This record gives sequence, structure tokens and C-alpha cells, in this order.
Amino acid sequence: MGDDLQDDPKSEQRSVLISGGSGLIGRYLTSILAAEGFRVSLLSRQAKQSGETRTFRWNPEKGYLDPSAFEGVDCLIHLAGANLGERNWSPSRRREIISSRVDSANLLFRTVRDNNFKLKAFICSSAVGYYGSVTSERIYSEEDPPSNDFLGRTCRLMEEAAEQFAGIGIRTVRIRSGVVLARDDGALVRLMKPAKLGLVVRLGSGHQYFPWIHIDDLCKIYMKAVKDTCMNGAYNAVAPEYINHHDFVMVMAAIMKRPVILPSVPGWIIKTVLGEMSDIVLKGSRISPEKIIGSGFIFRYQRAADALKNIIKD
Repeated sequence: MGDDLQDDPKSEQRSVLISGGSGLIGRYLTSILAAEGFRVSLLSRQAKQSGETRTFRWNPEKGYLDPSAFEGVDCLIHLAGANLGERNWSPSRRREIISSRVDSANLLFRTVRDNNFKLKAFICSSAVGYYGSVTSERIYSEEDPPSNDFLGRTCRLMEEAAEQFAGIGIRTVRIRSGVVLARDDGALVRLMKPAKLGLVVRLGSGHQYFPWIHIDDLCKIYMKAVKDTCMNGAYNAVAPEYINHHDFVMVMAAIMKRPVILPSVPGWIIKTVLGEMSDIVLKGSRISPEKIIGSGFIFRYQRAADALKNIIKD
């Protein structure tokens, strides 16, 4: 499967540079890469040395990036981007969400191209929002076109920026992740907040699908993308279980031993509060993980019940 770098400690591809390393995925991935013997460096607003992890300064808004960050780097992982769920999508916030992903990717590309850095791989984060905020019976695969709604356009522009690396001969992998389940950050923590007060809340109709992935499996997909020279193009990073929001919440309530509020919070209330950002929680379709499975990847957490037990109980 092209995993010839996996167990060879003398392999030359042992250095990884990560943008957005302070985020949820970046923190987990940094520790996993370091544990496997990779030298990991980060891009941040402030340069610093933290143990064996070096941090180099960059400022995408001002077009600045310390080129010495790329010395000896084999693989670049681009995770940087403004948090989609942090606040409402005003026109200025929309521009910030897109530019934080696209302009930063363009800066990375120009730095690599203009300095003729010899990267072996460029891996970037994307999302299943590529297929749009919609609830349907369609099962989306990597062959489906991007949606023209805000999330679809954002993901498309991000991936188009990433494809510049492919244009200069660098192996490029685009990871389209679902909702990331982790114990200390992310969407699950927000869903669990009411439950910690004693009640579990359902949102909208509950019929919307909930494509999810455990943080451990997501980081292992990124790790595979670093090592597996056969991986190219887009991959959906979602667990193989198709589950809707209602069933997911019921599983979570059972594990937390909390009652579920009936009826669910109506969609119009959520739309009033969140505006178009409500699409993140009120809509969702099934996303196929068959391509990543076909590459040889095996999910550790294939069912929401197992993932939630790991996060909530363990």
C-alpha cells in the first residue's frame, strides 16, 4: 500500500511541519507524530522552542513566513483556519473563514515554490461540508462535485489552493473530515454541556445525518497520508457507521445516563440564534468512507457507541 516508510527508522521522511498545530487536531497529531519518531515543527504567530517541538513565526494576513521553517522538512500539513462554530457568519466573518484557509495555503505554496523546497507531500484539512449543508438520502463520495453554498465554496477554494502543490509535482492529499469527537474540545463537548446539567438536548428534526470520526482515527488517517506514498487526492474521513442526529443523541444519553428533553429544540429557534451557521447542526447527509478503507485503513472506532464510551467513560 506504499507504507514503506512506516517502520523504517532510517527513512529520510521523518520531518513534518504543521500549520494550525495549536488546534484540536494539531495538538493530537503533534503528539502522535513525535511518539512515532518524527521531528515536528509548528507555524505560529510567535516563534518559540517547546521541548523537541520547534515553532516558527508566520503571519498569513501580512504575508510573512519564516522560510527557515522548511529546512529539512519532508511533509507539510496545513490545518490552519478560523473556527467555523466560534461566532455567527456575518459577511466579515465569512471573509475571515475563507481567507484564513485560502490565503494561508497560498502563502505556504509561494514560499515552497519560490525557495524550491523539495517537499515529498502536502496534506491539508478540508471537511465533508464540501458536499454542502443538505439532508438527503444520497451517499456522497469523493467523486461528487462541491456544493455552491457557503461551506461548499469554502472547502472548494481551500482544496483548489492545495492543488497548487500537486501542480509542481508534490504529492497532495486532501482530508475531508466529519464531526470530530474528542474529550477536551470540539463539537461533542458542546453537545455534552446541557447533559452535564442533567438533560440531553436534541436539535431540529433529528433526521439529519451525523457524519463523525473519533480524533484517534482522524489522526491515524493523517499519519497514513504522511507515510503512504500511494495516497493522493481527496479522502473522506468519517466513520463507516451511518447515524442520524436523533440516534446519536440517544446513544450519548444512554452512556451518560441522562434523560433526553422532549420535544427537540425546533429548527427555527436555532436558525434565529445562529443564522446560516445553524446548517452545521440542522443538516447532514451520509458520507462514504470507502475510499480510505480501500487504501487499507482500518477504523478503530466504527460505531458511535464505542467512540462515545471511550470519550465519556474512559
